[in-house]
Order: sequence, then structure tokens, then C-alpha cells
Amino acid sequence: MSTSNPPSSLRIALAQLNPIVGDLAGNEKKLIEARAKAAAEGADLIVFPELFLTGYPPEDLVLKPAFHNAARARAEALARTLGPGPAVLVGTVWPENGAIYNAVLLLADGEVAAVRHKVDLPNYGVFDEKRVFTAGALPSPISFRGVRIGVPICEDIWKDEVTECLAECGTEILLVPNGSPFDWKKPDVRLNVAIARVTETGLPLAYVNQVGGQDELVFDGASFVVNADHRLACQFPAWEEHVALTEWTRTDAGWQCTSGPIHHLTEGDAAAYHACVLGLRDYVEKNRFPGVVLGLSGGVDSALVAAMAVDALGAERVHAIMMPYRYTSGQSIADAEACAKALGIRLDTVPIEPAVNGFSAALAGLFEGRAADITEENIQSRTRGVIVMAISNKFGAMVLTTGNKSEMSVGYATLYGDMNGGFNPVKDLYKLEVYRLARWRNAHVPKGGLGPTGEVIPDSIITRPPTAELRENQTDQDSLPPYDVLDDILACLVEREMPVSDVIARGHPEDVVRKVERLLYLAEYKRRQAAPGVKISSRNFGRDRRYPITNRFRE
Repeated sequence: MSTSNPPSSLRIALAQLNPIVGDLAGNEKKLIEARAKAAAEGADLIVFPELFLTGYPPEDLVLKPAFHNAARARAEALARTLGPGPAVLVGTVWPENGAIYNAVLLLADGEVAAVRHKVDLPNYGVFDEKRVFTAGALPSPISFRGVRIGVPICEDIWKDEVTECLAECGTEILLVPNGSPFDWKKPDVRLNVAIARVTETGLPLAYVNQVGGQDELVFDGASFVVNADHRLACQFPAWEEHVALTEWTRTDAGWQCTSGPIHHLTEGDAAAYHACVLGLRDYVEKNRFPGVVLGLSGGVDSALVAAMAVDALGAERVHAIMMPYRYTSGQSIADAEACAKALGIRLDTVPIEPAVNGFSAALAGLFEGRAADITEENIQSRTRGVIVMAISNKFGAMVLTTGNKSEMSVGYATLYGDMNGGFNPVKDLYKLEVYRLARWRNAHVPKGGLGPTGEVIPDSIITRPPTAELRENQTDQDSLPPYDVLDDILACLVEREMPVSDVIARGHPEDVVRKVERLLYLAEYKRRQAAPGVKISSRNFGRDRRYPITNRFRE
């Protein structure tokens, strides 16, 4: 779209929305509703996140001809039927001349008025776009009402090549559609990247990010606008859908965003808690589960998961099961009951002794002459796994598993036992982070959270020494280093890939470091069979860190 009389002002709506991968009709409906809102506010243009029409990330769906052809047909039909109102800048999968692109389309005047392809396809961490997309050529700006708009797509601004090309071609405003997943440090990193591109090009930049959970990834939104003078002109909230208008004015120094909403962003433990709740909520809702069921043991991990589930879904959709055995202490039973009462959730008790005795009797002849060991402990855990899965099958609720990252790192979990489940919201939280988030939740209710105020995780759960209670007087520290030591060693080995010698140099005993390293390698087969869970660190197990199961390398 061009005009001989370029405007002196523009009204650009930013649509931070939560798509569902593969739901072309549902995502289109969201687009139409957001456009109607923007039209009512007088917008000239509305900008949606990366691949919004198809949902992001679509992974190998992209390679399915029925899918990518349907995506193009849907976009072209949408362009023809939009009617009067703001032009639309929307991301989608786009087949063209035998290639498949991650593209952004300008829909205006009843047609697909412009197409721009993503140039820099990320192929690290959780991203493998080179597997499914063809890289585009360096783009030129889109002429919209006589204003030259550059549309680098997400990764295209993480280096300077694309934005430099756009600036050299006369671009006046950068509008950046994104599918940028959250981790602890990501919001600051994004802003620094945007400011670097603004500094190099001298152009204002609007960063439009999606929000919501998609399997293990969670997107925080937190869209923003940075002017050429580095001033933050607009900041959208995190963790929620938001459509709002930004006002732009042409000045002697170029275009400036002169008006837009400014919201405070959550940080640190608050942001991590919001991420876990949103990831859990969307996994349950997008996969159409009626609710969730979990084992509530009286320990901090299951208590925190129960609190997250209530905040995500409401107490009426959370069902807790206490499964005591002879080693379960009275304190654990009392703590589980107190936690369930504080959260307002249903708690049923299913003793496991009859089932465990049945397994023991069935195996007695085969095990004769052998002392009890971890086998009998695992039978307890697997009995509990069978029970929660049976309840799930009977009533339809999805099982939540509750193992933290410290335990999953070193294999302190039982396959087909406490690892049973469809999703794990604390999978990427180390044990000390679990404690921190439990304390945070007792002092706060997350924005949008459906749970009660006040202490929902009894203090006795947080202060007791952690234990699996699979044998008499057991504690986690019987077989693991103290969690402050373990978590630091794991952060060094997992997140930073530090050499063992450097980890020892931090002051950790060599035998402890080498034991943890060994356990980390040995537990890979368990992690391959673990439920998906919210990614909030820079390097989670699964999408980020893919180690061979059969592996003899040791330092």
C-alpha cells in the first residue's frame, strides 16, 4: 500500500495473543476479534506475533502438505473477506515455489498485499527451524500508506544483518513479530537486543511477542516499543493476552511512538511462578482435559504443584490423593490434609499396603533368599503410580507428576511410579527454587490466579527435611548431597557445561562432583521417559539438552 502523501501520524495496534498450534480456524477467530477491537479504536494497522495464524512452534507439522497448503489457503481467504478496517500484519507458514517459509503477510484492500520471509532461522536450544523452513532473502521494507515499514521476524533482530539491510533500504519503522519463549533472563536479554538494533539503525522498534503455553514452552508476551532515542515508549503486561493501540508521529528526527500503555513486569520468582501456572493451564485447556489429579505426599514438591494447579484451573478441577504406607509419617498425613484444606481441593486417601503386600506375596518365591533393597522401595512408588493412573482413567483427569529438576538430574525418581503423569509444572525448577516459589506463593497470589490468599503451603512442609518415605527414617540427604551443594553442582554441569575440574575449583569435594556427574549421565534414560513440563531455565532437559543414553564418556 502506498500513497503520494505520506501521513504525519499512524495508529498501530499490537496484538499480544495466545494461539493454538494447528487451530487455523480458532486463531483466525482471535485475529478477527482483535482487529475489530483495534478498528473501534481507530487503528490503521494491527500487528500479530510470529506464525500467529498457524500457531508457534508448529514443528514438523510444517512439512505436512495438507497443513502448509491449508495455512496459505486460509490466509488468502482471510485477506479477501476481512472488509473495511485496519490492515493486518500476521505471521504464518507460507509455501511458495516449492519452498516453505516462516513468513509475515500484509493483508490489506482485499488481498495479500506483501509477503516477507524470515531470514535467520534459529537452530539452537529449543529451535530447529532449519529443519522445516527455507531461509528467506534479505528483505526490503513494505510500503504502507507511504511509510516504509521493516518487518524482521524474531531471530532476524538478534544479529544486525537484516535490520542493517532494512535501514539501508530506507526503512522508517521496525515492526518485529516474535515467538520468543520465556526463561529467567529472557526479558532483559530481549530488551538489550532491541536497543542494540535501534542504536545501529537509528529506527524505532515495536516488539510483538505471543503469550501462552505450547507443550514445554511458555511465552510471556511482554511486548514493547523502543524509540530511536532508546526510550521505552510502550510496555505490555506479561502472562496475559493484550491488544492495545500505539500512536506514532512523524518528526524531523523520524518516527516516534508517542503513546502506548506502560505496565510493570513481574521478575524473578514471581515470573517463574507465573510461567509454571500459565504453562500448566494452557496444557490442560488446549488438550481439553477436564481437570488434574496428583499424589499429595505432604512434601514441598507436590504441595507446590497443587497450589499451581489451583491457581491455573480452580480448586474444583484439582483432585489430590494421599497414598500412605507404613513408612508414611503422621506429620506427612497432617501436612497433606492441611495443604488440601488451605487450597480448597478434594483429598482422598488410598492406603497402598494391601497392594504392596500383594506384589510382595507374588514375588516372594522369586526373591527368596535376597535381602530387601531399592526394589521394595520402587514397588511402593509404582503402586502409587498405578493408583493415580487408574483414577485418571476412570474419571478423565490428567495426572500431574511432581518431580523437580534436582531429582530428575540424578535419577532420584521411579519410572512408572512417581514419574507417572501427563505434565509436570515444576520439571525445570531445582529443589531450592521449589522452596523459594513455595514461600513466594504463601505471600502472593499470581495475577489471574484462581487460588486463595494466605498460606496455602503449610510452613511445616517447607521447613521439614525432605524425604521420599520409602523406608524407615529416610531423608533425601541419605543418598544425595545437601540441596544447596547439589543444585550448584548441577547448575554448573547442566546449564553451563563446566568442566568437572572447574566445578571442583568452586570448593565442592571431588568425590561429590564426580558422583553427581555420574548420576547425571546415568539418569538420561529416565528423563527420556519423563512427562513434558514447563521450561523456564536457559537449558531444560529435553528440547535444550539432548544427550545420548548410551554414553561412556566421562571426564
